[in-house]
Amino acid sequence: MALHKGAGNDRRLSIGPLVGAADPLGSMKLAPPLHRLGEGPVAADTAYQLIHDELMLDGNARLNLATFVTTSMETQATRLMTECLDKNMIDKDEYPQTAELERRCVAILADLWHAPDPDAAVGCSTTGSSEACMLAGMALKRRWMRRNAERYAAGARPNLVMGVNVQVCWEKFCTFWEVEARTAPMEGERFHLDAEHAVALCDEDTIGVVGILGSTFDGSYEPIAEICAALDDLQQRTGLDVPVHVDGASGGMVAPFLDPQVVWDFRLPRVASINSSGHKYGLVYPGVGWALWRDQEALPEELVFRVNYLGGEMPTFALNFSRPGAEVVAQYYVFLRLGRDGFRAVQGACREVAIHLSEAIGQLGGFRLLTRGDQLPVFALTTADDEPFDVFDVSRRLRERGWQVPAYTFPANRTDLSVLRVVCRNGFSLDLADLLLADLSRLLPELRRQPGPLKELGVPARSGFHH
Repeated sequence: MALHKGAGNDRRLSIGPLVGAADPLGSMKLAPPLHRLGEGPVAADTAYQLIHDELMLDGNARLNLATFVTTSMETQATRLMTECLDKNMIDKDEYPQTAELERRCVAILADLWHAPDPDAAVGCSTTGSSEACMLAGMALKRRWMRRNAERYAAGARPNLVMGVNVQVCWEKFCTFWEVEARTAPMEGERFHLDAEHAVALCDEDTIGVVGILGSTFDGSYEPIAEICAALDDLQQRTGLDVPVHVDGASGGMVAPFLDPQVVWDFRLPRVASINSSGHKYGLVYPGVGWALWRDQEALPEELVFRVNYLGGEMPTFALNFSRPGAEVVAQYYVFLRLGRDGFRAVQGACREVAIHLSEAIGQLGGFRLLTRGDQLPVFALTTADDEPFDVFDVSRRLRERGWQVPAYTFPANRTDLSVLRVVCRNGFSLDLADLLLADLSRLLPELRRQPGPLKELGVPARSGFHH
């Protein structure tokens, strides 16, 4: 559903005479409407040029340090995606090999995330982590409903426990599927959920606890193993058996390669399901995500639909129906292309850039680091208390040079804290990091000549918090 409003007075496009090579004079007269269908067709080259010129006003994706989403891939991957643009992922009979590549990706992730039996793990591709989270939440709710059928019929309301730092898709899930969102606020220098607060929010109506492997607010891992251990203790004391879902939107594609000692996945028996974004640190253009369950018992059978696949049945679980297969093919390409050593090198380079940049910014003075990029290649910082500028001023000035560095305010109970966040993705090199550092160094003297933060002078703060 589009949320844009149509314009009342339609602006008309002017077209340069040389765009229409066959009839320059006719092209000069052509002015198709923007918000209504024109009376007739426009030459293909003309339509392309009109749209191409407008899109030049978009920011440069490579300089977008706000987004976690992949902004560059190899030409071979792009070629494969182009070859698959017309393939519908849901048509598994018509495109059986694309379906097979999806199945292989699920098996690869099940092995990577230490499923007890990778061949028995259940999973699927999605349009991104948001859909994957919705599917995981639905499975958690349905399992709770099975165990509490009489209480649910009598009006018991299920709840989901998580930190206030979760991605907005979890708030959407709770709203759409009528689940109470129980969120642990931030306190002091604790910016995500911990075991103590997770257990304190659980009761007999809790369908699960969501742990985040890589908070979008500051790049930190939540202590999944500690949360699971605390829930094990809760079960021993009270009999409450609360499953855990791990939102590994970013960390699920980082931790297995750079932090193998961190136990967060299906090695923990309490972890029922995991999601990840293929289009974030999975190194694929948007949009593709993945949802996996440790076994068939973790995914209620009534939620799974079956389609004919190579003469048999293939289970499907999705909110969408038709969607392109190109991103799934690209994900398999990345898995095949890199292997474990390749992923380790790519993600290690991202972390090296993040640590280098955060340490250099810390040495500039004027800023205080909250994280340093040594978990996710993401770090957050705020301005020093005695500076006459704030993070929104820094973000605004960096945008003048093309850098998109988001500034935003933390949620409850740290709404007093505003930060800048820097996401270091594949393609953001040490050279680009040093260019950003040079621009920031050049701006600091100018920012320090301000009489105070611009928002105190009546200039609205410009937020840029993007997942």
